[in-house]
Amino acid sequence: VKNLLVIWVSFPIRIYLFFTERRYVAGGQCKSAAKLDGKVVIITGANTGIGKETARDLARRGARVIVACRDVAKGEAAASEIRAETGNQQVIVKKLDLANTKSIREFAENFLAEEKELHILINNAGVMLYPYSKTADGFEMHLGVNHLGHFLLTFLLLERLRQSAPARIVNVSSLAHHGGRIRFHDLHGDKSYNRGLAYCHSKLANVLFTRELARRLQGTKVTANSLHPGSVRSELVRHSSVMTWLWKVFSFFLKTPSEGAQTSVYCAVAEELDSVTGQYFSDCQPAYVSPRGRDDETAKKLWHVSCELLGIQWD
Repeated sequence: VKNLLVIWVSFPIRIYLFFTERRYVAGGQCKSAAKLDGKVVIITGANTGIGKETARDLARRGARVIVACRDVAKGEAAASEIRAETGNQQVIVKKLDLANTKSIREFAENFLAEEKELHILINNAGVMLYPYSKTADGFEMHLGVNHLGHFLLTFLLLERLRQSAPARIVNVSSLAHHGGRIRFHDLHGDKSYNRGLAYCHSKLANVLFTRELARRLQGTKVTANSLHPGSVRSELVRHSSVMTWLWKVFSFFLKTPSEGAQTSVYCAVAEELDSVTGQYFSDCQPAYVSPRGRDDETAKKLWHVSCELLGIQWD
């Protein structure tokens, strides 16, 4: 009886601790009630994970959302679900393969022909722990998709963003940028390759790209910020059987895709960020950037090297 009494008394405490811990894991929430009626948004990789949840949130706010993804069938399924749930029929799927510059150029060309405005560009798509391989253009996969693909996409769409200002560019990076380095002597991992580090390097590139882009866009009313979404239960780790297993075992300690999307949404809509640019966020608040992520000289060099690799002039 005594043991039963202890269990009965401690049960509410256990429940309280459970939900307290869960709230901590969930992280920050975007409190903004901003509406996006009449606004046009592009979200890469919005057919799954935090990209899909970001699309759902912005569609609920009234935006015209372009779901830009490689798997069109999966994108259509996601868009159909979002349209049915939100009642917003302006959720449209367009083919975009960030591992192929031809596909990126075709996407941008079609978008510019069909849409007269672009208010928010969310560079969300990415690969993680990908076995060593190259993109269609010969770039190491993490660097090619996570950095160069979005670099080119932003370049091609920037003038439309300027014309639609105030506008925002949101780059989804990661806490993993702390482990990254920009290895100019071996950008494509031809001399040595570690897929975990390759991911870190590409996420550092996202932070540096954002920093230099924001500097160049000063005074244009187009802002650029990057973010860490948190550790999220998503398909991002699908290329590693070990990480997939760990994600399942420790799923309680991971954010849901909806929770992981909160900082992306915050950077896209929060009124207090109207003039904030070049910053890095986590849990809907400013976060610490690694010393390498604050290196302006490396950011400038990466910019120029990226332009050379892509064959573009962006001054």
